Amino acid sequence: MCLAVPGKITAVTDNNAEVDFSGVKRAVSLDLVPDAKKNDYVLVHAGFAIQVLEPLEAQETLKLFKEIYGKAHGGAVSGPLSHIKP
Repeated sequence: MCLAVPGKITAVTDNNAEVDFSGVKRAVSLDLVPDAKKNDYVLVHAGFAIQVLEPLEAQETLKLFKEIYGKAHGGAVSGPLSHIKP
């Protein structure tokens, strides 16, 4: 199974961005979405932004991830979203 996670771009340099995933920042390639800019939400898989998202869609997805992973682990989040606090 593949998982792509939404995050918010906080800085852009050339075709790379710093993306904030609920407080955890990672370097992400913008090669597949060259029009993405600071403050956009992007869907990220394997270090590449693969789609620009509407802010509401990104927030709804993050909320669902918190609910799913929080309940599945007895309130303690672990796994691919371990940086998100329930």
